[in-house]
Amino acid sequence: MKVGYVRISTREQNTARQDVLMEKLGVEKVYTDKLSGKNTERPELQKMMDFVREGDMVVVESFSRFARNLRDLLDLTETLEKKGVQFISQKERIDTSGPAGRLMLQIFGALAEFERETILERQAEGIAVAKAEGRMNGRPKKAVDTFEDVYRDYEDKKISASEGARRLGIARSTWYRKVKEYEADVIPGF
Repeated sequence: MKVGYVRISTREQNTARQDVLMEKLGVEKVYTDKLSGKNTERPELQKMMDFVREGDMVVVESFSRFARNLRDLLDLTETLEKKGVQFISQKERIDTSGPAGRLMLQIFGALAEFERETILERQAEGIAVAKAEGRMNGRPKKAVDTFEDVYRDYEDKKISASEGARRLGIARSTWYRKVKEYEADVIPGF
């Protein structure tokens, strides 16, 4: 039996491209996960791994849709191999029914992992540079120009904390923090 596995990273993405491929390849049963590949809990993948049996063929669009990293790819394909299940990755044209396909699987998997690690490394370097240049200082603080006026109304019990936060356009948690800071600074011994 041809069994397919489809994965997209976010709910906003759609599976149409992978679904068309599965139909074109004559896949009889498809399991679909809609979550990040870095997530170790992929329920549909687990169901598929439990379902397949000797003589079946698992088809994926790309091994990046199937595994999180090289170790995951090798573990999954080894499990399939032990069950007597063939693995085919369409994009990379990998078929594990022979030794050449298994070798190519390991080479492509290692290259994909290297690429991902390189991307993460460059991303971290870019963030460090931006922080050093003062471009990443966290979320900008909201302007609270009329805090004292709103605070007086709150102190006089004319408005609630929720209303004070709403008037200033800030969250209630920010309101309470500002009140605490204000009382500590302005009211002696508070």
